[in-house]
Amino acid sequence: MKLTTLTGISPKKAEALTKEGISTTQDLLFFFPRRYLDRSNVVPISQLRGIGEEVTVAGTVQSVEEQGFKAKKRLEVVVKDETAGMKAVWFKGAYYLKKRFKVGQKLALFGTAKQYGRHISMAHPETDILSSESDLSEFSKIVAIYPSGKHFHEARIHNAHIQSWIQQILDQSQLTECLPQSILERFELPSRDQAIRDIHTPSSHLAHQRALRRFKFEELFFFQLSMEHIHQQRSDSNRGPKLVETKPRTNTYFNQNLPFELTDGQKQALSDIKNDVQSGKQMNRLIQGDVGAGKTVVAMGALLMAVDNGYQGALVAPTEILAEQHFQSLQESFKGLDVNIRLLVGGQKTTLRRDVLTALEGGQCDIVVGTHAVIQNSVHFHRLGMVVIDEQHRFGVQQRAELLNKADHPHMLVMSATPIPRSLAMSLYADLDISIIKGLPKGRKPIRTAIRSDKRREDVYSFVESELSNGGQVYIIYPLIEESEVMDLKDATAGFEKMTQRFPSFRVELLHGRIPAEEKDRIMKDFAAGLVHILVSTTVIEVGVNVPNASIMIIEHAERFGLSQLHQLRGRIGRGSRQSYCILMPDHAVSESGAVRLKTMEKTNDGFEIAEVDLKLRGPGDFLGTKQSGLPEFKYADILQDQDLLKEAKREARAILAEDPQLTHHEYSNLKRFFEPYHERKKKFYGLA
Repeated sequence: MKLTTLTGISPKKAEALTKEGISTTQDLLFFFPRRYLDRSNVVPISQLRGIGEEVTVAGTVQSVEEQGFKAKKRLEVVVKDETAGMKAVWFKGAYYLKKRFKVGQKLALFGTAKQYGRHISMAHPETDILSSESDLSEFSKIVAIYPSGKHFHEARIHNAHIQSWIQQILDQSQLTECLPQSILERFELPSRDQAIRDIHTPSSHLAHQRALRRFKFEELFFFQLSMEHIHQQRSDSNRGPKLVETKPRTNTYFNQNLPFELTDGQKQALSDIKNDVQSGKQMNRLIQGDVGAGKTVVAMGALLMAVDNGYQGALVAPTEILAEQHFQSLQESFKGLDVNIRLLVGGQKTTLRRDVLTALEGGQCDIVVGTHAVIQNSVHFHRLGMVVIDEQHRFGVQQRAELLNKADHPHMLVMSATPIPRSLAMSLYADLDISIIKGLPKGRKPIRTAIRSDKRREDVYSFVESELSNGGQVYIIYPLIEESEVMDLKDATAGFEKMTQRFPSFRVELLHGRIPAEEKDRIMKDFAAGLVHILVSTTVIEVGVNVPNASIMIIEHAERFGLSQLHQLRGRIGRGSRQSYCILMPDHAVSESGAVRLKTMEKTNDGFEIAEVDLKLRGPGDFLGTKQSGLPEFKYADILQDQDLLKEAKREARAILAEDPQLTHHEYSNLKRFFEPYHERKKKFYGLA
């Protein structure tokens, strides 16, 4: 229904609402309050003396004045209720904020009230304009306070307007239920109609909490129902290549070429893959494992299974450096197995690229290793049977779909180099089966991590000297932040010169982004060969070569690194039989979150535990990176706070589809009507429409 059908919404106000994403009355009904003003908790201004804590007050604006001079101007707004008056003070943005307030306005203010001499003031409070007409006493006990976008201010849309419009919708209509009655009863959820009323006009905090829980469950349930349906659809209809297990190359690789014994976690992951590829159905599996857990060995086995059965394999990595490392690693591991491996990256010469594309299409290339270049339209396979994606969180869902379209339902194996907590994996990878590799390969010793202040730097260097004398090698890492590249490079260069002077008997090299590619390769090869003893570097990816002899990593300005970045860096050592040490050297001033990151690193080597802390510190969006296009957006649910609800929603969705895959039972008639358009949007997103 159009917004202009509601009393009080002019075309100008309707346009402002549309600019804020509210185009219909249904949109307005699901425009939820951002908080509530509980009249029973509004503190009279006369009682604020000496409180010094966060409170809500409500009153009428008596004056709006700018005080001070030029850049130091502040805005003071005097608000008075029936008991006394107080000041709201803003020390920034006085000129712009002044336009918002007018004498006679009714305001609700939320913030910390403090007493200064005889006066009470509140610095930078949250404010809500309650109404320009009504007296405060007319408000109900719990008042919904709605988000207020800039277009609302321009069109003079106040909180009271939104309340009035939403009440009109509630008076004129009733929401149709979409969840089965059995679910409502089992989880003690209110009906959809009652829940929407308790969101906008709650009779109590408990009623509001029950209503919000209902909409969270509904959102998670529909998402999980769609994911289960997609999973079921793939399993039932997508006939993947049937790969027979006992083949010569695979057997030779695991029984003769591997210089170590597989861990239990690797064996289980390989068993999961074998069961998938022998079933005749398309595999869609995620391999999660900690740094150094041996995910790549498992991926190599999967690629060989495809080659052994006459199919081609593709290994896709997010960067050229990582792709080149995989290419070299596969060539080394598959020596003597008669496997043609080619590299396909963006910067190749035209003749070489054309040669690789011809070999792929003609079937002469067994395995291609590359970057996003493999996904391009110009790339055609002869008989693609296995796709492996490394660093899955760097690729969007649509890119996965594009790779799958390169052939007739090839098997898909994705690897997450960053451990992702199960709570997030259940949402992000809900369309995949998950295998987790726990534990380190035999012979690996847990890395010891310590935080050391600058005062103990000489002790650290003495320890480094003894380790170098015993044949060890050392990484010294400096952060690289784009905004301050010059400063960081100066830090690393100064560090390099310092190390050269401090350790004159050992060879020290410097690595950073401005060094020519050939020089970088030479330095890294020399470091891997043991010819370089100390490597000073500004970047993470450039130290990605596997050097088993490297036993110490010193991370300078450690507080400037993210938690998962620190863990990934630390994973570059501890790859041989030597005891390895990671030494974190922060600056003097460390923020509270910085201290949590460093202490977490010192406490544990478990990447999954570290990821849980990192996720709580940063939230899902930042944890995965802003470019991650596969993260589902939930409007009401929080996948960190609502993990239990997420699991329950998944369990219910799975049970319903197991019983009635097409939702034909009469109890599911409304569910089906609501679910089908939602599911079509999801299928399109996952490249299945």
